[in-house]
Amino acid sequence: MKALVYTAPNQITYRDEPEPQMGFGDVLIEVDAVGICGSDMHAYHGHDPRRVPPLILGHELAGRILQGPGAGRRVTVNPLITCGACEYCVQGRNNLCTDRSMIGMTRAGGFAERVSTASGSVIEIPQDMDTRAAALTEPAATAVHAIHAAARSLARPLAECRALVLGGGAIGMLSALLLGSYGVRHVTVAETNALRRASVAKAANAAVYDPREPGGPAANSMHLVIDAVGGKGTRDAALQAVKPGGVVMHIGLQDRASEIDMRKLTLAEITLIGTYTYATADLRAAVRALYEGAFGRLEWVEERPLAQGAAAFRDLHEGRTAAAKLVLRP
Repeated sequence: MKALVYTAPNQITYRDEPEPQMGFGDVLIEVDAVGICGSDMHAYHGHDPRRVPPLILGHELAGRILQGPGAGRRVTVNPLITCGACEYCVQGRNNLCTDRSMIGMTRAGGFAERVSTASGSVIEIPQDMDTRAAALTEPAATAVHAIHAAARSLARPLAECRALVLGGGAIGMLSALLLGSYGVRHVTVAETNALRRASVAKAANAAVYDPREPGGPAANSMHLVIDAVGGKGTRDAALQAVKPGGVVMHIGLQDRASEIDMRKLTLAEITLIGTYTYATADLRAAVRALYEGAFGRLEWVEERPLAQGAAAFRDLHEGRTAAAKLVLRP
């Protein structure tokens, strides 16, 4: 089969690869569409020691089961393959599973014509669901999981809050769109890429600004700040913008560590929440939200053939696309 293979830092090769290996309880999926995630870009840059080349990346996918339970059905997947037995799995928080693996990381991923995964990781979708929408389930579930966690800690209902999203990539865009669908009237998005700023402003009806320039939100003005980047600069910006008693939701993983303003965190009673991926319930909720149009028309998503994947990675690296999400089609 044809696949897009991460072979070395800043090098992606479209080539022939062996058919996926099938383990006990696995399903074989014919991939219809697969999105390029920020973590795929992180690996592409050689910054993720967990993703060792040569490796087929890709974990945001939609397709059809060819072999295994549910053969013939259209599905998306939870890229995390979890044990189902640890304390987190039995609590419904399987994103924290202590014995998890992941397609596109510890086993071959979805930048290919076919991929295998555990049957328990399959999420069935409506059989008439738009393929582009279905391929956004994984990043949409990340936004669903994060915003629901934040809402539990806010002092007032989410719709009453002023929200700031740092980063206009897929997670930032989807977070802004979801906040709007939940009735949040004041959403602001920070993004350095001018093309993406225009895309966010149009799709999410949000106020946008370049964080490198003056004119961003005032200090202590936001009830909720979502950091969809996770760098030192965005962490500092989040703590500066959040109101006393507010919530900072940290999703991004750009930098491993940095100092933050612990004095403000303490004296202003800021709630800082770290969130990782999603639980299965979030994926199912994301499928329903996408199917029902909660994220809008998705015109900000760009599709390209899988064979042009190497050029897509280069364009993302060099900031040459307005798309918050690039989806590849085998």
